[in-house]
Amino acid sequence: MNRSGRWIAWAIAATSISLGIISVSYLLRDNQVQTLRLATGSSSGEYYAFGQAIAQVTANHYPKLKIEVVESSGSGKNMADVSSGAVELAMVQGDTPTQANVQAIASLYPEMYHFIASAASGISSPSEIKGKRIALMPEGSGSYSLFWPLINHYGLSEADFTALPMPPAAAHTALEAGQVDALFRVIGLGNSSVSELLNGGKARLLPIPQIGALQLSQPYLERVTIPQGAYRGSLPIPPEDLPVVSVSALLVANQSVETEAVKAISKVLYEHRNELIAINPRTARIQHPDTNRNLGFPMHSGAIAFHNRDQPSFLVQYSEPIGLLVSVGVLLASSLWQLRQWLLNRQKDRADMYNLEILKLIEDVNQATQLQELNRLQSKLMQIFKQVVVDLDEDRISPESFQSFTFPFEVAISSVRHQELMLSNRTVTATSI
Repeated sequence: MNRSGRWIAWAIAATSISLGIISVSYLLRDNQVQTLRLATGSSSGEYYAFGQAIAQVTANHYPKLKIEVVESSGSGKNMADVSSGAVELAMVQGDTPTQANVQAIASLYPEMYHFIASAASGISSPSEIKGKRIALMPEGSGSYSLFWPLINHYGLSEADFTALPMPPAAAHTALEAGQVDALFRVIGLGNSSVSELLNGGKARLLPIPQIGALQLSQPYLERVTIPQGAYRGSLPIPPEDLPVVSVSALLVANQSVETEAVKAISKVLYEHRNELIAINPRTARIQHPDTNRNLGFPMHSGAIAFHNRDQPSFLVQYSEPIGLLVSVGVLLASSLWQLRQWLLNRQKDRADMYNLEILKLIEDVNQATQLQELNRLQSKLMQIFKQVVVDLDEDRISPESFQSFTFPFEVAISSVRHQELMLSNRTVTATSI
């Protein structure tokens, strides 16, 4: 072979090798599992449980996208870790100061201020804690940072009371044991540990007064209500609607996270809601945000891509004559308003029907004398829950109505377990005799 032939052979070989390397690289990339770390909170907290639900449903639909749920000490550290790239995703409270490189994916659910005082403390308002012992959540947590501007509004400082930061479980135990006079915690409505504390009879939930004034200095706060009976229906806790404030729990990401990955996570949040709810009912509160809504963060390109996925082109969007839209719009506006009111009333009526069924079931459970009868009632209870989830997905009830439904449902489940234990013990006693 002459020199020219050898050069051609070498060129062919080099090209073949290069193409092979490129092909292998693309093949490896297509089969590579992408791992994103999601900073949440303590393993016993709501953020962690919420993150686990997102991770599980994401894995079901996007097996090449793995979300690793990471424990953390709170929103402040989560924000810093996303900014530095120590994690790619995080859950933070909406008041957390924004840092560089952090962008929003979604507003998840409202976290409500829970100021809980012992019945023996005499405290009826957060402004009355002077000289008292107050259990706070650990330093660095969102609850801890939100306590100070709240209490400063009432003219109090750290020197006016004894602040005792501690984990949530320890704070609840301390309040029950009389070791502290009150505790402050920012958490989603219906938290099971808070429910257990309030149902113990030694603590009561306090209102947050002067909400309008608080919003002047803390604009991230939202006026909300803890509804009567939210933590117990019979002998309701609270005994009446309780005005409080809340902040939003947000899902954020480092801006360097790939657009397609965030778009997939957004799709999980909004298009696979039933699966999320089956794992964690609190995911029913996820709101579908307007991409222009001010969350305090710029929106991640992946979230924007998801929300704009069905947006028509300019020509399609404006193909209808504007004059026709104007003339028909006036007539439609009134009709749509009436339809909306009708749908809202229908959703509420349907939710009320389910709540009444649950209350009747609780009464039947408490009167059950046979395990077979109890099993039948439990089966009926789960059938109601299944139908409620279907109704939620098909917009026959609203997310707010579903959230209210979960409280009596949890009470019913607890009643079934309690009655089952009582009947089992009775059977064992009878057998022993």
